[in-house]
Amino acid sequence: MLSALDRRHTVAPPGYSRWLIPPAALAIHLCIGQVYATSVYKNSLIAHFDTSQTAIGVIFSIAIVMLGLSAAVAGTWVEANGPRKAMFVSACFWAAGFLVGALGIATGQLWLLYLGYGVLGGIGLGIGYISPVSTLIKWFPDRPGLATGLAIMGFGGGAMVASPLSRQLLSFYDAGYDPSDSGSTASGSALVWLFVTLGIGYFVIMMFGVFNVRVPAPHWRPAGFDPSTVAEKPLVTTANVSAANALKTRSFWLLWVVLFCNVTAGIGILEQASPMIQDFFRDNGTSAVSVAAAGGFVGVLSLFNMAGRFVWSSTSDVIGRKPIYVVYLGVGMVLYLLLALVGQTSTALFVLLASVILSFYGGGFATIPAYLRDLFGTFEVGAIHGRLLTAWSAAGVAGPLIVNGFLDAQGEPGTLTAAAYRPALFTMVGVLAVGLVANLLVRPVPERYHEPASGRDGTAQGPTERSGS
Repeated sequence: MLSALDRRHTVAPPGYSRWLIPPAALAIHLCIGQVYATSVYKNSLIAHFDTSQTAIGVIFSIAIVMLGLSAAVAGTWVEANGPRKAMFVSACFWAAGFLVGALGIATGQLWLLYLGYGVLGGIGLGIGYISPVSTLIKWFPDRPGLATGLAIMGFGGGAMVASPLSRQLLSFYDAGYDPSDSGSTASGSALVWLFVTLGIGYFVIMMFGVFNVRVPAPHWRPAGFDPSTVAEKPLVTTANVSAANALKTRSFWLLWVVLFCNVTAGIGILEQASPMIQDFFRDNGTSAVSVAAAGGFVGVLSLFNMAGRFVWSSTSDVIGRKPIYVVYLGVGMVLYLLLALVGQTSTALFVLLASVILSFYGGGFATIPAYLRDLFGTFEVGAIHGRLLTAWSAAGVAGPLIVNGFLDAQGEPGTLTAAAYRPALFTMVGVLAVGLVANLLVRPVPERYHEPASGRDGTAQGPTERSGS
């Protein structure tokens, strides 16, 4: 049965529609996107384990760090074994993370939650995140930004599904839990059953992606697609670079800096979103923004984060990858300045500025695989993408540290105002400036790093099979 997971059994037959691949990728990304919804039950975990916010917050940090590390380490394995086996392994780790975490909650062992959701779940996150990427790019050589945007949009939208679902499940398992009250905490048994339900449910959904994903046949390309037109665009190559050689190029490390800077700036707002909007409109110790309204603001940011992954990455197919990152980073600098200087004058203006910033944050994630394809080809783009995601791990630590470090120096939570955020926001402007310079320095990869012309990826060579366009 396990042989059905091998790459050779996933080659698409003639006439197979490539538009069936994005839903398979979405099935994976919508599930692992739950990692952004951990704040829903954070207070319940704090109460259950009788511990600090930091001790529970570490779970999320471990998961994000393991995401980057596992994506980097397993990237070449994913390329060699194909998307079906990689998605299956991801589903097993992701589900096991929830089940081991449930055991930790049931027995009161916090370290099991670290091991389960943090380590095992984080491995599932990393492998699941990169597993559809190179496959989508090979199916959509004419529109790689649109294809990766469709899938990675699901990662941003995963929290939008998981947040209300988790609240309703907790209220189902614990009659005393009120999902509309931010101060309400669920019992330990409700948390256990929540983790068990999510683990089993997500595994079943991810199996849909596992058994529906296909790789294109050798030499396949979409009807009407001429590979020679790709090479006419700036920074786009028809050659291929291995993951090992990509690490030797200056362009890879410049893109690492670009992604690190874009994520660091965006995650700083995302991690602090709810208290931030309340603090910006605080007067004499009282905020004009209610807890419920702040929760609605977080939902709006999630929408823009998700939409930006599709809209901006699709736009990059038209204007190019380097220009779209100039928008993310250059316009982002202006938006951060406006947020710091005039964001407190109007809640509508604050929400608008923060929402566009978060759309750039999401767009950066969705566009980077297409940027890598442009520079390094399709041969091992998934493995290269995995190595680049270590920038996400680093940014996941740096962004919150920068923001929280400045805020801790300004005063106690619940007493801060807009002025307390300005040093952090001005710092983010500087971070984005570094990323902008790095993006402008990106150049085509020198030919000495290219694979031999015979290549190991035949998607742009040989006779054409016109199907599934």
